[in-house]
Amino acid sequence: MGLLSSKNPKAKQAQILLLGLDSAGKSTLLYKLKLAKDIVTIPTIGFNVEMIELEKSLSFTVWDVGGQEKMRPMWGYYCENTDGLVYVVDSTDKQRLEDSRREFEHILKNEHIKNVPVVLLANKQDVPGALSAEDITRTFNVQRLCSDRNWYVQPCCAVTGAGLIEAFGKLTTFVKSRMKSRGDTSAFFKQN
Repeated sequence: MGLLSSKNPKAKQAQILLLGLDSAGKSTLLYKLKLAKDIVTIPTIGFNVEMIELEKSLSFTVWDVGGQEKMRPMWGYYCENTDGLVYVVDSTDKQRLEDSRREFEHILKNEHIKNVPVVLLANKQDVPGALSAEDITRTFNVQRLCSDRNWYVQPCCAVTGAGLIEAFGKLTTFVKSRMKSRGDTSAFFKQN
């Protein structure tokens, strides 16, 4: 079992879109959460899908979509029925930071994720010289771009798992709040 279990068939389901440029650490963090161990990953061609239960009442189906340049135009196809967006930034890749920011801004304009909560992960904080979460927040203009939704920026390290539980805990709170406001609640939320 991983840092977060995936066992309760009665849990409410939420669709989570996991995006970011190639080599940002998306698959590494997904499998760290799922399996609680380091997995050697290769660049994702297409997508990975995993179910992760965060608590008894809610589980996430996480769509980890490849971030290579040729895959990015396809990201929009995964936005429909999305309950939350996790965007991963390689905080050490200063050469492609502007590309990542542009892709982040572009995906937020997709009509299917309007008002969807966002957690932005400032990954690779274990590497000297990594930009801080505050730097990423400022560079990505998150306050302006996400003014219509709940958002949170979390420093993390996908390899060690540092910051992942906090980030996905915040995402859980946002998703539950959004589901309640849409009238998507079930008896599970009332019982737990």
